[in-house]
Amino acid sequence: MANTPQSKKRARQNERRFAINKARRSRIRTFLRKVEEAIASGNAEAAQQALRAAQPELARGVTKGVLHKNTVARKLSRLSARVKVLGA
Repeated sequence: MANTPQSKKRARQNERRFAINKARRSRIRTFLRKVEEAIASGNAEAAQQALRAAQPELARGVTKGVLHKNTVARKLSRLSARVKVLGA
């Protein structure tokens, strides 16, 4: 339990940050799910649009420190390869 004023403030800040990061992670997962669903449906155009919408959201996750840069690069690479195969 936080006792000093500084540790109490840090606890409040951590709670606020946790809520913001959780919401951001959830939002990113939603965008990724939309891409996955479009790929599963076999609709190349919808998959491409969903991927285009997901890219800035993933990049924002990196800049905000929610996701690691290489994780996002890997996810985008794999998704774009799957969308490309779908379109061909």
